Amino acid sequence: MANDGLHTEFEHADESPGLLLWQVTNRWQAAQRAALAPFDLTHVQFVLLAALTWLTGRSGGDPVTQRDVADQAATDPMMTSQVLRALEQKGLLERRDHPTDKRAKSLIPTESGAALVNRAIVAVEACDRDFFSPLGERTGRFTAALRQLRDRDHG
Repeated sequence: MANDGLHTEFEHADESPGLLLWQVTNRWQAAQRAALAPFDLTHVQFVLLAALTWLTGRSGGDPVTQRDVADQAATDPMMTSQVLRALEQKGLLERRDHPTDKRAKSLIPTESGAALVNRAIVAVEACDRDFFSPLGERTGRFTAALRQLRDRDHG
């Protein structure tokens, strides 16, 4: 069986937006891993702890649930549950009984969890500024394009 190459619509790999996105994402994730290493947080742990802390600060005292955190972060509910459990074991968040839904738990960052994520976000945002700096004034348009892709209907 002869191999006559890859049957692609692109003459060069650098013309494929999907491949480029994958390559850039890998480099960005590596930069974020390095930025978060001093805080002993994986990137997904950071994202979920940041989402919880953000939601808690804006909740007006209303309980924040695991579903709220997963929705805010756009993460898979099962993976979210596992990561939140790991954050709880690290003492960075607490699960409490939900005041109105006996099946649900409300989540709250511990004092040390909120302090840690607020220190870590400084490093994460500095990493982003550095990583995306080659875009210069185009960063806003790039961010808008990413939102457009994220928010489009995939149904």
